[in-house]
Amino acid sequence: MTPAPSLLELRDLKVDRGGARVLDVPSFHLRENEFVSIVGPNGSGKSSLLLSMMCLLERAGGSVLWRGSEVGTARDALALRRRIAMVLQDPLLFDASVEDNVASGLKIRGLPRAEMRKRVETYLERFNLGPLAQRSARKLSGGEARRVSLARALAVEPDVVFLDEPFTSLDPPTRQSITHDLEVTIRDTKTAAILVTHDASESLRLSDRIVVMEGGRIVQADAPAAVMSRPVNEFVVRWFGMEALLSGVVTESVDGRLRVSVGGVEIEARGTEPPGEEVYCCIGPENVSVHLQEPVGVRDGNVFPGKIVNMSSMGPFLKLILDCGFQLVSYVPLDLFARLELRDRREVVASFDAAAVRVLARSAEGRPHS
Repeated sequence: MTPAPSLLELRDLKVDRGGARVLDVPSFHLRENEFVSIVGPNGSGKSSLLLSMMCLLERAGGSVLWRGSEVGTARDALALRRRIAMVLQDPLLFDASVEDNVASGLKIRGLPRAEMRKRVETYLERFNLGPLAQRSARKLSGGEARRVSLARALAVEPDVVFLDEPFTSLDPPTRQSITHDLEVTIRDTKTAAILVTHDASESLRLSDRIVVMEGGRIVQADAPAAVMSRPVNEFVVRWFGMEALLSGVVTESVDGRLRVSVGGVEIEARGTEPPGEEVYCCIGPENVSVHLQEPVGVRDGNVFPGKIVNMSSMGPFLKLILDCGFQLVSYVPLDLFARLELRDRREVVASFDAAAVRVLARSAEGRPHS
């Protein structure tokens, strides 16, 4: 299948601030109807990248292209910004009704009254705002205000919507509900979107492609499954919650099956790294099972006695840190925790499949991707 053409593209982008280089991006593209999430820690360049796409930051080098044509003048930049919408962390609503706020972008664009009314009704309904249409924006909860800002942005039916951490500080149920409505609307309207977020699970759920940033550079850009299964370096591994990152050496490699020596014990894994290769073994907590005694009939797996050394709550799960001679992390459902009568310092047995171990060569360096 031929990939969709690029809607927005960056080439050799460089941005300096305060005498320091904050962005160095050889290439980036956003395709028609694509949802891309940009993730990374504070200071990694996420928001600067977003502002650069809108031609709102002075560039030290490089170019921005819209539908294949360079955005080279102030007039070009204005034309680009008329085709996009932006949603910020702070909703920044007008002191007017919900309905008037949703209509504000349409009024600026001079849409005919009948079409404007139809659009407002449609997007009020999409974001479950119908009963609040006449309410003052000053009387909205945080979640309601976020819904209004999303409805206002998408009502203009942009070619692309930029979302700069729009769900910050919302409680989990509200965040989940709004995220669902946004996802449905984006897919139904075939709007391209770029989401800046600190939430790894959010990016995995929503994205066609994830861009991971560190130090002003793109270190990996790929489909969510590829980022999770083939992280390019330790930074990406840790960002996506692979809390068990074990340093080891391959001792055996036969037909895609590996044995890796980690802290004096051997872990079975899958891969093609040769004997003697220094690697990281990455094991997601969702893949680590906890038992009171050695499980029967485990084949093609890893079983290690250990002890619970720390416990913490994660909503419907408990996060257990296990000392098995090396550290493992497991997410255990509350009902299983109660049934097994788990407690701090209790001796347990941990197990995980060989196929659940992601092997990353320690010499691997993250390469810029688009």
